[in-house]
Amino acid sequence: MSFRIGRDDLSGEQTRELLRLHLQGMHASSPPGHSFALDLSGLQQPDVTVWSAWDGERIAAVGALKALGDGNGEVKSMRTHPDFLRRGAGAAVLETIIAEALARGYARLSLETGTGEAFEAALAMYRKRGFENGEAFADYVASDFNQFLHLGL
Repeated sequence: MSFRIGRDDLSGEQTRELLRLHLQGMHASSPPGHSFALDLSGLQQPDVTVWSAWDGERIAAVGALKALGDGNGEVKSMRTHPDFLRRGAGAAVLETIIAEALARGYARLSLETGTGEAFEAALAMYRKRGFENGEAFADYVASDFNQFLHLGL
């Protein structure tokens, strides 16, 4: 399936609804204090760029790239709409984020995520694209729940 990928200004109701679903899911699948998903205001910061994937007039997935300021970037807020799971929408957004990180000259792309069944599909997608487990980065603190993946660029 082919998706139309574009930068998202976060003003559309479908994007906002998918981000609400993302936050609810992260909080439901994470112990208290261990969800680091950005809310709408966090995604609207100047160091964050958001993309969404569309199938016609329907949003299929969303994801963001946060500039870490040290020559590296962080993948944030990756979420596929339930109607588009395992159809390549999330992968298309991730590939856009990787391409942008390369274009910006970043040395590494990193992400923080949880552990458990709710995270397995996303982890498989990241690993398929070369992300490997590694150390905590930025302001994150390692715990029994979270894990960190990195992709050298």
